[in-house]
Amino acid sequence: MRDAALTPRRDWQICGLIGTGHFLSHFYMLCLPPLFLAWREEFGVSFAMLGLAVALMSGVTAALQTPVGFLVDRHGARPFLVGGTLLMALSISAMAFVQDYRLILLLCVLSGIGNSVIHPADYAILAGSVRKEFMGRAFALHTFTGNLGFALAPPVVALLLLAMDWRTALLLLGLLGVPVVGAILWQSRVLSDQPRARKEDGAAHGARLLLSRPILAFFAFFLLSAMAGSGVSAFLITVLGKLWDTPVAVASMALTGYMAGATGGTLVGGWWADKRGGNLLGLVVGLTGVSIALILSLGLFPWNEWLLPWVALLAGLCLGASRTPRDVMLKEACPPGEVGKVFGFVSAGLPLGSAVMPVPMGLLIDLGQPGLVLPVVALLLALSLLCAGAARGMTAPAAARAQPAE
Repeated sequence: MRDAALTPRRDWQICGLIGTGHFLSHFYMLCLPPLFLAWREEFGVSFAMLGLAVALMSGVTAALQTPVGFLVDRHGARPFLVGGTLLMALSISAMAFVQDYRLILLLCVLSGIGNSVIHPADYAILAGSVRKEFMGRAFALHTFTGNLGFALAPPVVALLLLAMDWRTALLLLGLLGVPVVGAILWQSRVLSDQPRARKEDGAAHGARLLLSRPILAFFAFFLLSAMAGSGVSAFLITVLGKLWDTPVAVASMALTGYMAGATGGTLVGGWWADKRGGNLLGLVVGLTGVSIALILSLGLFPWNEWLLPWVALLAGLCLGASRTPRDVMLKEACPPGEVGKVFGFVSAGLPLGSAVMPVPMGLLIDLGQPGLVLPVVALLLALSLLCAGAARGMTAPAAARAQPAE
């Protein structure tokens, strides 16, 4: 059996390889905004055009994840992971030589194409390579490394710009992907693809699988969670200031605490999911429920300034800890050989939710209703739990019957 050949050391080795690529994926998504002022001076373009660069990279990534997932399931994940990571990295490096801003936009599209491979390929490889009893921690490390890439990109680029021009900085950052690709190729023997789907199941588990009620419920779960998260990250500082006259420095510490808790919480949730096993829905509901209560309290009570960041930290920790069991639940709901397309489709709800919510949240504040922002966030989280319960209820009987393909 496949699991008999796996060891804890190999699990960590696999997570290191996959996690490094995921770190770069998220790092590259946020390494461009710190260059906007330099690009505006260099190319004489508007801020709208500068924003288009990030929008193109994110939009192409989200749009192509599902079709790439079909390819990953059919042909195997490793070639796509290697090719996508290399395309993503070299596209960033190539920006160092561009003299026309339109070419930067084209390279953002190419980088987005490469980036679209990461989620479906990563999850397909983790599902096929890691021991079942380590799966929660593997998914947690995957999420953690991605969040770390988001967090480190702006300060790293800012520091590089103090020592060199933007072209040299982009060249170096893009070339970081080359040794990552080399490491994946060198250690590819430890990366196994997920079991293939049975041929007789192919018609039933194609596009119709993604439009089935359980998978659509998981998509809504991810979408609503992202909408709630973007509402907190975009407007928590503003809401605290308008409701309780919280100083910007203190409100910023609260937001930092929330984000740090959400990131670190994924690791706690992964460990807990592996230890608990079984009823992960109860874990998701309990942790999210605590987070909902704490987020509501931030908008209903004027917490002492010294206590406020700790309350936000705990809210983020509980929410982050609930996210890894959510991912494991989705993996368990995937039929054999379908992990790439399912995760590609469902995880596209994350950037979509993050893009949708800031405008209506900002509108609430413009209308003089900042006190409604955090209750709306709590409502979105509560609705996401209803979707999680519906998805789990619809997939539990099928999961009990599913048998891996030989």
